[in-house]
Amino acid sequence: MKKTARRKKDKAWTMAVPLYLFTIVFVVIPLIYIVVLSFLQKDVLWGVTNQFTLNNYAKMFDPVYGKTFLDSLKLAFATTLITTLMGYPFGYFMARLAPNRRNFVMLLVVVPFWTNALVRIYGWMILLRTKGVLNQALLALGIVDEPIKILYTYGAVLIGMVYSLLPFMILPVYSSVEKMDWSLVEAARDLGAGRIKAFFTVTLKLTLPGVLSGFVLVFVPSIGLFFLADLLGGGKIMLVGNLIKNQLLQARDWPFGAALSVVLMLMTFLIIFLYRKLTHSKDLEGFF
Repeated sequence: MKKTARRKKDKAWTMAVPLYLFTIVFVVIPLIYIVVLSFLQKDVLWGVTNQFTLNNYAKMFDPVYGKTFLDSLKLAFATTLITTLMGYPFGYFMARLAPNRRNFVMLLVVVPFWTNALVRIYGWMILLRTKGVLNQALLALGIVDEPIKILYTYGAVLIGMVYSLLPFMILPVYSSVEKMDWSLVEAARDLGAGRIKAFFTVTLKLTLPGVLSGFVLVFVPSIGLFFLADLLGGGKIMLVGNLIKNQLLQARDWPFGAALSVVLMLMTFLIIFLYRKLTHSKDLEGFF
């Protein structure tokens, strides 16, 4: 028995070796490289010098870079709020549909993932431009007297963010609602709770883990989706992702770009930590 158990452990360890190697080579080593690079200095002409410095992190206290972080957080919060208001009802009612209709609606949610993200964003650029479909429809309906400028504005970037990340809110909510024990809702109704009270005291509480998962899946990417700000914002909307890209590709200041990446990574870890803290059963019980 001991030999059999030892063989199973050896076999399991052997099968896990490729995963460990992949993680070390493509995750751990690049992260270590970025962290080390963030403490080096930019060379005068090209590359970096092996001289330790904290200037790359101190530079972030400049009001210009602070405003970029603040604008990124504002856009991330706005995107998360809108996707929650739209995605929760959608995921809730999708889970309540009959199986055949549910599968069809699920297909509609997933289909955009089959198309390249850049192609879809270019489609939005066609819709939002001054002579685009949206302005033509508004003029035809008499809502506006002249075309309004939507493309290359903050609103256009927000629309693109919501469109791109909305499925990441719908699917976790749908999963939570589908697995919910509806007998608890019926019990609340039998005890005299109305539909609204039963929703807030039972349904919302049971589906909160899915909502929090959606928060993480929407908030984290919305901080760094630089290509959306470039295409729909016309380069006028500067996010942290755009700032990192500009430092790496244009300014060639790799240490400062690495420092920005480290800070963004720490923000991501903080959000994930808070998510794990909130999704603990005792924390959820105290949430309401």
